[in-house]
Amino acid sequence: MNGPGETDLQTMLDSLDVVRRPGTYTFVSLEVPTPELLASAHAMVTEGDTTTLVLPVESARRVGLDVVVDMAWLSLTVHSSLAAVGLTAAFSKMLGDEGISCNVLAGFHHDHILVPADRADDAIAALRRR
Repeated sequence: MNGPGETDLQTMLDSLDVVRRPGTYTFVSLEVPTPELLASAHAMVTEGDTTTLVLPVESARRVGLDVVVDMAWLSLTVHSSLAAVGLTAAFSKMLGDEGISCNVLAGFHHDHILVPADRADDAIAALRRR
């Protein structure tokens, strides 16, 4: 879809599908990320004096960082608008009803959900069931 993306919640839910990005990811929080870690990061959030990076687990371990959580990265294939209302609440409820925690990242075109790696198949099934 070209343009700004979909804003109608029902249209988004009707066309919702999910794909899993290969690999396993983790969150790390650092005061000063190294260039190597920045290059490995799939997402970054600056939080005051620290920076949170979402890294492949192997990248974190390679530099000796603790891996506190193994996450699967799921991407919703619906091209949602940044102004869309209700999509995050809808998929969060779908996952919450299954007892699956999720951490959400919004990209310009798609929403991305990090879920516990051992619950990835359950999360995909829940989202596809809608």
